[in-house]
Amino acid sequence: MKELEFESSLSMEQIEENFKNVNFFDSVMDGLDEALAYEKGTAKVETITRKRSLPDVNVVKVRNSLSMTQKAFAAVLGVSCRTVEAWESGRTTPTPTAKKLMFLIDHDHSLIQKLQTE
Repeated sequence: MKELEFESSLSMEQIEENFKNVNFFDSVMDGLDEALAYEKGTAKVETITRKRSLPDVNVVKVRNSLSMTQKAFAAVLGVSCRTVEAWESGRTTPTPTAKKLMFLIDHDHSLIQKLQTE
């Protein structure tokens, strides 16, 4: 099996800091429990509402409305250029947090300046 390669503009210390309080096993188990409850029809209302309330975002439209390159847009969102490319081509979908951020940016372009100065 080929070893996975990971590219990031963050240092290893920053990556470790971002994930230090994340328990991936618990997160996966929570997701599986929610999926099973949904399938059985016993999912909590807040779970269903949370899943359905994510905004629809057209990544290409948002980026083009800002006249930004994929690289510049990726930098503002804190993701790689390849991630933006994958979203735009439909190979992957943005995370819920990325969708919400792009939705907000789309409705208030002044957020871009605020995010670029951070």
